[in-house]
Amino acid sequence: MGGSPTKFSVQLFAPGFLYKNLVDIDVVENSKAIPIELTEASFDVPNDAIEKLITQVGQYAGVRLHYPINDDETKDEFIMFQGASYFRVLSKGQTYGLSNRGLAIDVAQPKGEEYPLFKRFWVERPSKYQTAIVVHALLDSQSVTGAYRFGIYPGSPSRVEVEVTLFPRRDIPHVGLAPLTSMFLYGGLDSSDKPDYRPRVHNSDGLQVDRGNGERLWRPLNNPNKLQISAFGDEDIKGFGLIQRHRKFEDYQDLDANYQLRPSAWIEPLNDWGKGQLILLEIPSNAETNDNIVTYWEPQGGLKKDQPYKYSYRMTASNDSPSAASKARVVRSSKGQLVTKGKELLIDYSNINAQDIDKIRIDASISKGKIISSRIVAHPDINGARVFLNFEPESTNVAELRVQLNKDDKPLAATWLYRWNSDDWQ
Repeated sequence: MGGSPTKFSVQLFAPGFLYKNLVDIDVVENSKAIPIELTEASFDVPNDAIEKLITQVGQYAGVRLHYPINDDETKDEFIMFQGASYFRVLSKGQTYGLSNRGLAIDVAQPKGEEYPLFKRFWVERPSKYQTAIVVHALLDSQSVTGAYRFGIYPGSPSRVEVEVTLFPRRDIPHVGLAPLTSMFLYGGLDSSDKPDYRPRVHNSDGLQVDRGNGERLWRPLNNPNKLQISAFGDEDIKGFGLIQRHRKFEDYQDLDANYQLRPSAWIEPLNDWGKGQLILLEIPSNAETNDNIVTYWEPQGGLKKDQPYKYSYRMTASNDSPSAASKARVVRSSKGQLVTKGKELLIDYSNINAQDIDKIRIDASISKGKIISSRIVAHPDINGARVFLNFEPESTNVAELRVQLNKDDKPLAATWLYRWNSDDWQ
């Protein structure tokens, strides 16, 4: 950063390839914004012709920041802003997986999705003593413009505190705050359609929600045969995130992708977000290169034309949801054996003492059909328990299942949710 004595460094992305929406970048020092001009010396290129083309374009495709998060000697890339309003964050020991977005507009609507762009960035130069850095961004699209402030704290885990003011140019009924985009091909309840040596392929395996009323939800992700949209109504939601809970190599057996090192993303509102709904989209996909999972908060009533809208949140790039690390939690969901009557599901929970098994009550329900039976047994290998759930969907093709473990009339773990679909259980 201009030769200044700081642990941070900035690198810029050259224009080209997929990135046609280019950006301007300034460095802020002593309260002055200094544009970073693109010159012939900005990039190392193979030949003079490419150098000339890049210089003529005069803008960048994005920006990334480096900091010694894994050891004191190497400045590792830990956050990047590139493409529309996408940004990705890494913590110590992680490799890129899911993506964050600045804003989502009209996702899965008939008229098509609108993709706002970060058009300009201002990077504040930190002093040599600072362990955090601030980036400002201007977001713009046909329907809205917005000012973003990112307070970025690299480490273990890395976190980003985001302050936003949006200025809608029209009424926007379908707007998504703090959107997350990920990939789920198969794993757990959803097995591979083709022969594959890998037990799982996904960047995230579940959605966790901490509701405003204190209830915690866990929803295993799915790669459906048809588009699935789920909405979880709430008020002053406490947090949500796409979680990569399986952290061992043997869970994936992929030497190249290293899915066990992909980050989770946990969103924690820093002000009251009021009434709205958390949206989860699960899009059919046949390739691990496709991001087919999207989740975001949709405020009730959306945004109104010419009425500024402010909100703030903290995004943590943890290995798991921060609030669940030491508590009983769902670690595996799977189809059970073929049974003579109904269908069977298995749910594994960690951090449950074997001596407490007899004190645990299973509250299970299904929106259509009926629950035939449920039982819980100790699971010593994970210091936890396994729940067997037998249900009969009867004549319906879609049913919502809900399982809650209670001890002493209090929830012991997250409420487990699942949408059973006959098309996905062939």
